[in-house]
Amino acid sequence: MKSLKTRPAAVAKAVLLAGVMAFIGAAGAKAESGKVAVDLTTLTSPFWTSYNKYIIEEAKAQGVELLEPFNSEFDTAKQITGVQNALALGAKGIIFSPFESAAAGNVLKAAEKAGAKVVAVDVAPDNGPVAIVVRANNVAYGEKACKFIGDNVKEGAVLQIMGDQASINGRDRGNGFRDCVTKNYPNLKQLEVPTKAWSGEDAAAGLDAILNSNPDLKAIYMHAGGVFLAPTLQTLKRKGLLKPAGEAGHIIIVSNDGIPQEFDAIRKGEIDATVSQPADLYAKYGIMYLKQAMEGKTFAPGATDHESTIVEVRPGVLEDQLAAPLVTKENVDDKAFWGNQL
Repeated sequence: MKSLKTRPAAVAKAVLLAGVMAFIGAAGAKAESGKVAVDLTTLTSPFWTSYNKYIIEEAKAQGVELLEPFNSEFDTAKQITGVQNALALGAKGIIFSPFESAAAGNVLKAAEKAGAKVVAVDVAPDNGPVAIVVRANNVAYGEKACKFIGDNVKEGAVLQIMGDQASINGRDRGNGFRDCVTKNYPNLKQLEVPTKAWSGEDAAAGLDAILNSNPDLKAIYMHAGGVFLAPTLQTLKRKGLLKPAGEAGHIIIVSNDGIPQEFDAIRKGEIDATVSQPADLYAKYGIMYLKQAMEGKTFAPGATDHESTIVEVRPGVLEDQLAAPLVTKENVDDKAFWGNQL
């Protein structure tokens, strides 16, 4: 049985959803064609602030009328309200990142009823009508981190600092890493720190507890450097465990995002690698696909003209899986990475 404490939040979400469904009919009737709304997951992460910058630039470059982006702050109720407001302002296209993948269907159905097209970026919804998802293969993120750690750590405890498991991104990265370690590196002892809403505070507290019981921790995989990098490095430094790469006692760290702060940490030897999520390309192709969908175009599985592949990840859900390369000390200064262009 669910705790009574969860009921007010559930009721609030239900009320908001009802408001959306009742309101959007009139909003859709008054809507002007061409306006686009963008939902931002959070502005406390350098990854998302960079994405916001790229979204504004791409909308201008591609001739799209962009409404002021709204910030959901990892709050489904705020996301629903933001969509409601966007539809009221005449949005006929919406780009959003459904951090609660299962709840995204409500937003998608509301937009469909209002006659608005939707493109999901970074996170795939579990269901609901969506023109296309612009994303990278998040299972591969975990596998890349696993291989780097497994090639550098022969035995001992390794830790995942995990994203929210309500998000398919958190689940995919976790499963990719976990399954790869289990299959290929049996001498590694797997530990995990879960977080709620990708919380840096949860990450720091969980890491602190793990280090108390496992002071000989060999490696860490962070699901998102934008929110986990600073608290992880601060916790290690406070415990005297932040040793530079090449020095005895160095903990191998692989991150995920591709932000400038991670690149600087690689150069300093504080971390060893990160997966570069394409924030610039998320914006570029998110705008492109939404513009095309609003013009009536539909999409199909197959190779694209930008070195990626559209796959059908679930019945009726197409995903353009963009490249997300591993960045190490060998290629960290490559100017092609968006993290070196800001």
